[in-house]
This record gives sequence, C-alpha cells and structure tokens, in this order.
Amino acid sequence: MNSKKLFEITDQPLLLDDIAARVSRPDCGAITIFDGVVRGETVTQTGARGTDFLEYEAYAEMAEPMLARIGTEIMAQWPKVGAVSILHRIGRCEIGEPSVLIAVATPHRDDGCFEACRYAIERLKAVVPIWKQENWADGQVWVEGPRQPELDLAPSELPGKAAI
Repeated sequence: MNSKKLFEITDQPLLLDDIAARVSRPDCGAITIFDGVVRGETVTQTGARGTDFLEYEAYAEMAEPMLARIGTEIMAQWPKVGAVSILHRIGRCEIGEPSVLIAVATPHRDDGCFEACRYAIERLKAVVPIWKQENWADGQVWVEGPRQPELDLAPSELPGKAAI
C-alpha cells in the first residue's frame, strides 16, 4: 500500500492518479473515484451567477480525523471495501480544479464501491469542518453547507445502503 496519508487536508493540487495509487491493492479490482470540481457557475434561488474561483478553509487538526472516521464508517458498513482515501483542498481553487477527491477500492464493482463514495461525500459535507468562500466579479460570500451536527455522534442513523 502507498505510504501517503489516506485522509488529508492539503493546499496542494489534487491529482486523480495520486488518490488512485493511495487505495490501490492487489486484492481490489475496482476503484471508484469521486472528483468534486470547481464549477464556473453557482445556481441560487434568484438564478445563476458566474463564479470566478473558490477559497476553502478548514480546521485541519479536526478535519483529518473526521475524514478518517468517515473511512472507518465506510469499512464497517461495506465490509468488502479494501481501502478508502479522502483528500480535500484548501486555499484558492480555480474553475475546473478538483477541490475534493474520494477513492474507494473493492474486490468487485458491486461490492459497495459506488455507494461508499456517495456516502463519503454526503458525510463530509454534513460533519467535516471545511468552509467555502464563493468569489464573483462583484463580491464574495462564505457558504454554509447542509451541516447536520446531530450526525457527528450518530453515524448509525444515516440512511442505509438503499437510501444513499
């Protein structure tokens, strides 16, 4: 297995090949990657707005253990998962750049690979202390996600595999 950290907050660009290498294992023939890329448009209740770039901040000392906890939850819910890695970028992210990468490795594609990736991004958005600032030509705003503090201590109350 790769010696790099599986769960990381970084100010460095995120690379698909890098995260795939972090979870690559000889007993796993499927790797599913979620690549969260910065969009050039934000859709609000009043319409679409062009985004120039995003800026992310995180409480890394808390966020990295929370990412690892999500990995542990995944391995408990999908026992055939061989490895999980979650990387999140902080700092300025340009349009088209990945801000979050999640990789899940399983022996076969039907062993929970896709569901586990989806679980990871939903859980990350709900409980990990990462903040996003949207920047436009005429201003900026810090965006609060759908944080659900009640989920911090109760992952068993999350929807099951079928609901994800």
